[in-house]
Amino acid sequence: MADNTNAAGEVALGAPPGMPQLNVGTFDNQVFWLLVTLVVIYFVLSRVALPRIAAILAERQGTITNDIAAAEDLKAKAEAAEAAYDKALADARAEAQRIAGETKAAIQADLDVAIEKADAEIAAKAAESEKAIADIRAGAQEAVKVVAKDAAKDIVALMGGKADAKSITAAVTARMKG
Repeated sequence: MADNTNAAGEVALGAPPGMPQLNVGTFDNQVFWLLVTLVVIYFVLSRVALPRIAAILAERQGTITNDIAAAEDLKAKAEAAEAAYDKALADARAEAQRIAGETKAAIQADLDVAIEKADAEIAAKAAESEKAIADIRAGAQEAVKVVAKDAAKDIVALMGGKADAKSITAAVTARMKG
């Protein structure tokens, strides 16, 4: 029932039934407040919100630009560092090759000196050995001569003959020479 009284009350006031926004009698008032609201929204947006948004967008653009410039600088520095590294690596390899060549030459020179010294020592030892062999051979020949003389003297004596030392020495010497 309350709904009926409300509807009846509106009718009693003289308002037409239906939605008040569609009532032609209040269009002037509605258009006025619509324009006022739009103007207020326009001023609020143009004076407050849009400048803040534009400032944020400009700040972001500046940050992006600065970051791109910094990235390009870092890229250039990285490329320069890589080139310096490659150059240093090539220089180090060349230096290592040079040092290896010098070391090899020094070792070869030391080896040549050591070989010459060893050859000289071997030649000296060989000469000493040859001399010692010659001395031993001469001593052996003398010992053989002495033994041969003694043996010849004893053999002649056993056979009943007599031989003098000069003839035995001459015979042993002739036989030893060939």
